[in-house]
Amino acid sequence: MKKTQSIRKGFREILRYAFLFAIVLSSSSCENSSPLLPPSDIDQGGLILPKGFEALTVIDSLGPTRHIAVNSNGDIYAKYRFSKDKEGGTVALRDLDGDGKADSIVRFGDYEDVGGSAVGVTIHNGYLYTSTVTQVLRNKLIPGELIPSSRTEVILTDTHPNVARNWHTTKPAAFDGRGNMFVPFGSPSDAGQDIALYGPTGIPGGKGLDPSPEREMNAGIWRFDANREGQVQTDGEKYATGLRSIVGMTWSPLDDHLYAVVNGIDNFHTLYPKLYTSWQAAVLPSETLVRVTKGADFGWPYAYYDQLQGKNVLAPGYGGDGNIVGRAADFDDPFVGFPGHWAPMELLFYQGDQFPARYKEGVFVAFHGSTDRSPYPQAGYIVCFVPLSNGVAGEWEVFADGFAGVDTVENTADAIYRPMGLAEGPDGSLYISESNKGKIWRVMFKGKKDAFGDEELKEMERMTAHKTYIKTPVEGIDNLDKGSLLEGGILYNTYCATCHQRNGEGDKNRFPPLAQSERVLGEVEPLVASILNGIQGEITVRGKTYNGYMPPHANILDDHAVASITTYIRSRWGNKASAVTPSEVTKIRAKVVL
Repeated sequence: MKKTQSIRKGFREILRYAFLFAIVLSSSSCENSSPLLPPSDIDQGGLILPKGFEALTVIDSLGPTRHIAVNSNGDIYAKYRFSKDKEGGTVALRDLDGDGKADSIVRFGDYEDVGGSAVGVTIHNGYLYTSTVTQVLRNKLIPGELIPSSRTEVILTDTHPNVARNWHTTKPAAFDGRGNMFVPFGSPSDAGQDIALYGPTGIPGGKGLDPSPEREMNAGIWRFDANREGQVQTDGEKYATGLRSIVGMTWSPLDDHLYAVVNGIDNFHTLYPKLYTSWQAAVLPSETLVRVTKGADFGWPYAYYDQLQGKNVLAPGYGGDGNIVGRAADFDDPFVGFPGHWAPMELLFYQGDQFPARYKEGVFVAFHGSTDRSPYPQAGYIVCFVPLSNGVAGEWEVFADGFAGVDTVENTADAIYRPMGLAEGPDGSLYISESNKGKIWRVMFKGKKDAFGDEELKEMERMTAHKTYIKTPVEGIDNLDKGSLLEGGILYNTYCATCHQRNGEGDKNRFPPLAQSERVLGEVEPLVASILNGIQGEITVRGKTYNGYMPPHANILDDHAVASITTYIRSRWGNKASAVTPSEVTKIRAKVVL
């Protein structure tokens, strides 16, 4: 393996072991005592936590990392989003002096991972399992070694020819302790569309394929031998189906079952504007926590879970209108329905004794945050806790906030940090990673465990409930009057790219370029009017005359759609013009459309 290591002087290792020895001597069984923990950051690393919890920054600038794992000696492993040219896609961190900060930072890994959405690392039975877009690898962890010197074993390879282009190819590995490994295979499309014809997001009003061919070898979880090398998907057993995109999955010690968090389908208003308002598209469908049993079917792409109605309903691509249930009644319900588009990335069942006892009866979930709630604020960007009692989930509650750094996330890029990974340390500390800058926090409890209760939880709710990225937006009132770049891209590829091409350069003959076009970069009203009313006759763009025909779209696209397309083309291909709002389009439509 490739090794590059920066380690402080050797005497710090001695200090570390002295510190660990002090922890052992100071341990107590008293309910109100905590193990000897390192000092927290004065500002808690920017986090907002329930009273009694504190945080320190382990490291703040690893780069774009995904999930994390913590070994029994406290070493931390994090997976980078990309790994090219054998640069090493995993990073190992070690605290040498017991202050909680990473001192030794080593990047390693003799594999390539170019997909950008690989999940990361899991430690099981003395092995470090690493997930890439196409493979699950493992290395034996040898006591004392930060970087495993053992041979890299290839446990599973995804042999699908287009796997690297699949939107949902993440492969988190979960283990049942009986020698079985569970791995999801995500759906290539958003909602069962014909990818060959329309791409992964489909087209407005499009129907899903029925039966869906993706459900045969995708959109499900397969069970494999955790120790056998050289497996492919057909070596495994299909365990569950109807699951679009799983990024976080683990085996629960509470009831000895598999649990996963699932990302729901997108673009309801973009693709079905007559069925779903932009508000409904912002809050639906639910992101879910599922309890997975053998043979379970959670309905994708035929159905989705509506957390507002508390039931599965028929998906619009299969005849649904937001209320019809139909065959959706035949599918399994999720364990918990979270708000739409929060992007759950990881879940963790806490096992330690450092936190108050209530946290051993539930599950933590990290939310990466939405990208497609416009014109309403983007949402998520927190870590929540779901209490569990006698197999029943309680109301989820905010456990860690402060990642976004702003109160209103208009665009995903506004969020400073996006929570990603969760891991538990050997002393019961909770580690949280994020994917923007590569920051890792260590959350510790330093209060009185037997005094922790409703008062602390109510105070946490008071501090966080009003945040626009947490609360359910009020229809109309919380509308930010913004076009959506994501929606604009989908609509552009549907209505515009055939003539103007995906690169915005036109066809060099009848249809003009949009890149660096005076008409695109100039006044907004003529551009919007041309989308609404169409164009017929000669026009000159970049010194060349074109005489094509552009049909009107006033009766096809609403004001938000037109604003989104206009904003998209004014910000692509080197264009740097201002965004256009739906309210601007409304005023222009009233003037120019008869």
